[in-house]
Amino acid sequence: MIEMKYVPTICPYCGTGCGLNLVVVDEKVVGVEPWKRHPVNEGKLCPKGMFSHEFIHREDRLTKPLIKQPNGEFKESSWDEATDLIANKLGEIKSENPDNIGFLACARSPNENIYVTQKFARKVIGTHNVDHCARICHGPTVAGLARTFGSGAMTNDFKSIEEADVIFIIGSNNMEAHPLFGRRVIRAKKNGAKIIVADPRFTPTAKLADIYMEFRSGGDVPLLNAMMKIIIDEGLQDDEFIKNRTKNYQRLKEVVSKYDLKKVSEIAEVNVEKLVEATMLYAKADKAAIVYSLGITEHRHGADNVMSTANLAMLTGNIGRDGTGVNPLRGQNNVQGACDMGALPTDYPGYQKVVDVDAKRRVEQNWTCTLDDCAPGLTVVEMIHAAAAGNIKAMYITGEDPVLSDPDTNHVIEAMENLDFLVVQDIFMSETGRYADVVLPAAGWGEQEGTFTNGERRVQLVRKAVNPPGEAKVDWEIMKEIAVKMGAEPEQFTYENAEEIFDEMREITPQYKGMNRERLERPEALHWPCPDENHPGTGLMHVDTFAHPDGMGVFEPAEYIGPSELPDKDYPLILTTTRTLFHYHASMTRRCKTLDNELPMGYVEIHTNDAKKLGILNREFVKVKSRRGEIEISARVTDDIKEGEINIPMHFAEASANRLTTSKELDPKSKMAELKVCAAVVEKIE
Repeated sequence: MIEMKYVPTICPYCGTGCGLNLVVVDEKVVGVEPWKRHPVNEGKLCPKGMFSHEFIHREDRLTKPLIKQPNGEFKESSWDEATDLIANKLGEIKSENPDNIGFLACARSPNENIYVTQKFARKVIGTHNVDHCARICHGPTVAGLARTFGSGAMTNDFKSIEEADVIFIIGSNNMEAHPLFGRRVIRAKKNGAKIIVADPRFTPTAKLADIYMEFRSGGDVPLLNAMMKIIIDEGLQDDEFIKNRTKNYQRLKEVVSKYDLKKVSEIAEVNVEKLVEATMLYAKADKAAIVYSLGITEHRHGADNVMSTANLAMLTGNIGRDGTGVNPLRGQNNVQGACDMGALPTDYPGYQKVVDVDAKRRVEQNWTCTLDDCAPGLTVVEMIHAAAAGNIKAMYITGEDPVLSDPDTNHVIEAMENLDFLVVQDIFMSETGRYADVVLPAAGWGEQEGTFTNGERRVQLVRKAVNPPGEAKVDWEIMKEIAVKMGAEPEQFTYENAEEIFDEMREITPQYKGMNRERLERPEALHWPCPDENHPGTGLMHVDTFAHPDGMGVFEPAEYIGPSELPDKDYPLILTTTRTLFHYHASMTRRCKTLDNELPMGYVEIHTNDAKKLGILNREFVKVKSRRGEIEISARVTDDIKEGEINIPMHFAEASANRLTTSKELDPKSKMAELKVCAAVVEKIE
């Protein structure tokens, strides 16, 4: 007799956090059905969600531990052999210096796995060298919104956007990258909202706009400063809000006064008439919301860009009400949770700073241990640099693929090859895994229990539908086994299930304190902050006060510093990168047959005039070069990109955009690399 069941869970891709049901027949996931009453997506799914199940039972799943042999080939091993080797090698390197070891947590994994990863790094190894992919996507959001609002997260819930009179979208193509949030933008437009989009590309999102402002990549700060100057010059600022709820306003006025229309048109190459029109529309709205994503964060001035959006919102009093706010759309399904869980070199769980002695004491009491010091660790990009220089000897990477997703691929490969020891824990053999000494098979989505935290701070249950393949194990179970072999007190890693881990975590994480399994079983789940078990959760933040100790918002004015690498005669074009509707990070979506059939190869977008000058035809294969590498890729000739710029989706290892991008200069406030701007040249292949 055939046994079928539906298992409700959360989509494993973007940070929207849509609900869906895995359809299981005879212990195999065979399909997906939308979760009709789920509050985020209301029974709708994008293509990625609809076909998300297709990678689960792939034949190339990792099923046994692999150890690299002297000849460079991998050989299957037992778990005991693999974990003994890891425990011994990490122990040797730890004895020399714990800070010679670095950890990357997985932002696609449940909170419980991430929590145990950072606990393992700090308690068992004794290092704060633990980070994850937020560093190269929304690190500037965490840093920038924390400095301005006191909390580095989305200010409103998703449904709030439908109440807006004006929606200002900058650096976000949500119709492709976050389609179910984009659906709410369309609803808002049908309700009468006016849409402003600022982007170097005329994206599907820009095509919804009432006002579209094309501008030069890297010109975000001048554009936003110019908007604020216009608002102040026209007397459209909210004086009451500024007086009662903010500080440092005079400094903001001084800085933005320098950004007149002539200067900004030269730097940002924006149409000044449209800029003035958009500014007046935003400033005069009763309720105006700002939406952004990686288009403004992935710069060496990413935190400045984010703080500028916060400045604009506070200047006009568009904070603390439905239909307003600053709304970053998070990239990966649990990148918000990974930040919350303390997978950051500067923060324990709940954004408690490692330099804070009281925070250190609270964590030590919870973990019944003594932590070595309060010095922050290295970020992911700093770890890569340190590994290349020989200062990081070992790395333990769970579910991340820096060879594909991090800037300057050749430099990342150099770093991986220079390590004394590399462990990669994943569901498939990744590009990074090929350089590992040990590869461990992990349980994936649909094969474990836990929680994801989406971009609106909604903490949701993810449920197990089937068993992992072969001998694959859940991340926290693997970490527990290695911890005990390295001498950790068994009672510190005695978890029997994900709920026990969550309960430990919430005891030291103020934002999650009031959450428990019973409360999270409800479809609507809970938004943090949720300080006690009687609290309903917080969809709308900063209603009466900001999250700073004194309750005030802080204007953080930013001067224009520009990209680290500008076009010249040898590399005359600006390269930027994007995600697409059909793909996410490659390891999962490119193994979904339906999705890969839709978009099986990469491409470079190039403006019609630039292509004509170079004699390049649509769909012709071309060579794209930067100072760091080159790739061959199909050309997509279009008017939907700014002249002088090119764009490459980042999903395709065989034509990897990150072979071209740079990690030379980092954002000093967030350590973000400049993924969105580098100088490039396109050449015909003779």
